[in-house]
Amino acid sequence: MSSSALTSRQREELHRAILDYLSSCGYSQSLDALKVEAGQEDFQADPKAKWAGLLEKKWTSVIRLQKKIMDLETRNAQLLEEVSLSRTAPSSTRNSADWVPRAPAKHTLTGHRAPITCVAFHPVFSNLCSASEDSSMKIWDWESGDFERTLKGHTKPVQDCEYDSKGNLLVSCSSDLTLKLWDTNNDYKNTKTLYGHDHSVSSARFLHNDEQIVSASRDKSIRIWEVATGFCIRTLTGHDEWVRSALPSFEGRWLVSCSNDQSARVWDAASGDIKADLRGHEHVIEVAIFAPPVSHAALRELGGLPPGPAGLEKQPSNGFVATGSRDKAIRIWDGQNGQCLRTLIGHDNWIRGLAFHPNGKTLLSSSDDKTVRMWDLKTGRCVKTLDAHEHFVSCISWGRQTQAQPAPNGDAALTNGASTTPNAKLINVLATGSVDQTIRIWLP
Repeated sequence: MSSSALTSRQREELHRAILDYLSSCGYSQSLDALKVEAGQEDFQADPKAKWAGLLEKKWTSVIRLQKKIMDLETRNAQLLEEVSLSRTAPSSTRNSADWVPRAPAKHTLTGHRAPITCVAFHPVFSNLCSASEDSSMKIWDWESGDFERTLKGHTKPVQDCEYDSKGNLLVSCSSDLTLKLWDTNNDYKNTKTLYGHDHSVSSARFLHNDEQIVSASRDKSIRIWEVATGFCIRTLTGHDEWVRSALPSFEGRWLVSCSNDQSARVWDAASGDIKADLRGHEHVIEVAIFAPPVSHAALRELGGLPPGPAGLEKQPSNGFVATGSRDKAIRIWDGQNGQCLRTLIGHDNWIRGLAFHPNGKTLLSSSDDKTVRMWDLKTGRCVKTLDAHEHFVSCISWGRQTQAQPAPNGDAALTNGASTTPNAKLINVLATGSVDQTIRIWLP
């Protein structure tokens, strides 16, 4: 007989735990047999005994530990891969356009009194706007982490915000049924309030050279507004339930929307016609975005499609769409025919936000599983998982700005956030917002 790894006392407790399990399950024959063979003829089931239910507790503990070990092994493999890549990459390419966020965050911004709903970067200066369910927005300097001001005007949760392309205006929308325009050059004064939606306004974005705004609402509609007058000039209908967002393509010709009706749609912004109906998710779609042209080559490879036309200017701006849903999946679509090219699985909870990396090779996603994941667009594989917040990660935004270096004459000219100096340095920065009421800034 082989020697036992258990002491006599541990062995007795194990026997009693097994006997208690057999008794609770009603396995009387096995119970009687084990009593005799284990020398426990005097055993009586007692719900107050320390071994009562012990076998089930130990079993579930082992399963939890196995999952933790597997998660740690996966994380360890990812870290080893990152270390290997950082050692082999030339020093001149580190912290370059291929940079992806890694812990710890550079800054954790606190001050809101409710969950964060949106974060938006100023296109020129180092300002970040955060919107919250506390009915306010806050302006921060993301480089220093300093708080600058609070914007008050909405009376209910602020759902979305965005700067125009020059950073002169900020648009926001709220559950109070309104959109508001703020003049950034005049101490963020509220210059217009747009009325027309019949329910909470979910998203608001600029389009058509900042002359118009597109908004989406729980009233099932999408509205297009004229910035100069504040008038609603077009209403698009088609979704059967709450429209979570409506975002423009990069030149503003197309819109992509998503809804509680589990569909996403591509619209012609000028005519209001539906060009593609994207269906396949099994729950509410929280986010839908167009892929930038720089990502199209990788997405064609991902979907097994032939190469597209050469030159970014020739790429169709509605070529590809990414959607994230409460079914925990991300889907990549052909935005012209509505075909689902790939489903990305990895998150353990609702997908809340998506952002394409400026290098066109990676998609970042935020989720209620408290993580940000990075996906290789050529393979569809999750290449990195970042434990980003202590609670649900509700929003994500990638800002890429140009930090001007001194020109030969000592001047550093900036035009719409892009430096005209030949030795300008591009800065990558990522912001995430959470139900934990914090914003985190991730820098190289």
